[in-house]
Order: sequence, then C-alpha cells, then structure tokens
Amino acid sequence: MNSSTLRNFLLASLTGVVIVADQLTKLYIMQTMRLHESIPIIPNFFSLTYIRNPGAAFGLLAGSGPTFRMVFFGLTSLFALVLLGTILVRMPERDWMGRLSVSGILGGAIGNLIDRLRYGEVIDFLDVYIENYHWPAFNVADSAITVGVIFLIIHFTFEKKEDPPLASETPYAS
Repeated sequence: MNSSTLRNFLLASLTGVVIVADQLTKLYIMQTMRLHESIPIIPNFFSLTYIRNPGAAFGLLAGSGPTFRMVFFGLTSLFALVLLGTILVRMPERDWMGRLSVSGILGGAIGNLIDRLRYGEVIDFLDVYIENYHWPAFNVADSAITVGVIFLIIHFTFEKKEDPPLASETPYAS
C-alpha cells in the first residue's frame, strides 16, 4: 500500500468512525432513555438529555412543515456533501490537517443526514448548561462538525503560504 493510498484509507476511516460512533451513541440513547428524559452527569453543567430536533442547528426551522424540512434539509445536505467531497478531492495531499478536518466534517454531515432520512429529525443528547442557561443539545456528529470547522479555521489562519515571486525574479519580467 503506497503512502497516498494509506492516507486516503485513514481519511475514509476517520469519516467512517465518526458515522459509526454517531449512530451507535444515538441508538444507545434511543434504546435506554425516554424522549426528554435527562440524566445529570456533572450537576449544573452536563446531562444526557434525549431530544429530537426536527430543525437545523439551534432548532432553526423546527416549526416548518415536515415536507418542507425534508426537501430543504435533503437538498442542503446533498449540496454540503458534494461541496465537502469536492474540497477534499481538491485539497493537496500534503495538506494533512485540512484533509483530516474536512473528513471529520464529512462524517458528521453524513451522520446527521442518516437521522433525517430515517427519522425526519436529528437525535440530540449532549446537554451542556450552567444552572438554567442551556446550550442547545447536540450529538457526536455535531461535535465532529464543530471540531473539524475549528481545526480548519485554525489551519487556514496559520497556514504558511508561499510568497509569490517578485516581478524582478520572474523570467519574463521587463
């Protein structure tokens, strides 16, 4: 197995691990908890809380009709998957951090798309809060997307870019 094939295998494996971890944790929550049940893990800070989110991030569009949501999220998800796949394919092979980040984001996007296709909504269960102030509940897929985006932003912020040659250094400069 050459290094290029190994790298692509590792990227595909990361995407697969995110999808499998996401789906297994959601299945566990659905099988062991009642809808809206909450189990405190760290008092006044973190609980496992079984929620179904028919909307987008932070519950946006949750009040829309199910047909609109299915079409909207279906088309949005397909667009995002094509975009992420295109970015991944076009990234230079040496851009390991960028490719790892996009692979994690891709795994998260697929994990939430599976929920939308199976249930018409996304299963969330990670509930972070301070006293009565709750961050919207999320899941493993959301976490992978968030971590991937953060790493991508950091990577692009600190990425060393090669300086373009000075006009006097180019062979055809006058």
